[in-house]
Amino acid sequence: MSTLPKFTGQFEHSLDEKGRLTIPARLRARLGEHFVLTIAPPEPALAMYPDAAWSEFCAKLEAAPRKDAQYRSFVRHLFAHTEEATLDAQGRLLIPPSLRDYAQLDRDAVLVGALTRIEMWSAANWRKASAAPDRMADLMTELGLY
Repeated sequence: MSTLPKFTGQFEHSLDEKGRLTIPARLRARLGEHFVLTIAPPEPALAMYPDAAWSEFCAKLEAAPRKDAQYRSFVRHLFAHTEEATLDAQGRLLIPPSLRDYAQLDRDAVLVGALTRIEMWSAANWRKASAAPDRMADLMTELGLY
């Protein structure tokens, strides 16, 4: 098993008129020069994966025992909404219009560290989703974390 970067924290930024979002330097260092930008179903959010984390994700997907119509449909949908990405010299990510639409990103965005990936949410959707889960203590106990 490889050692993957761990992403933490929450960062609020605004997209510019061209649909670019500045990625904080702390996240850039862990993300790497080349990475993957994709949808994060079932959430109305996007996810950025460093190459190594994306490779592990794809390996799990390829190893899935299920290869039925639902699996094939999911794979097509996911990869149709996946882009190889890089940042410009100012550390900005150009987010394609179709991905901005999926995540309902208009102006204000929130980047959230989510262990092996960075999630990108519209500020409005993040406010809805970020309330503490109803059963957080129960879940932590079930996972053996508490």
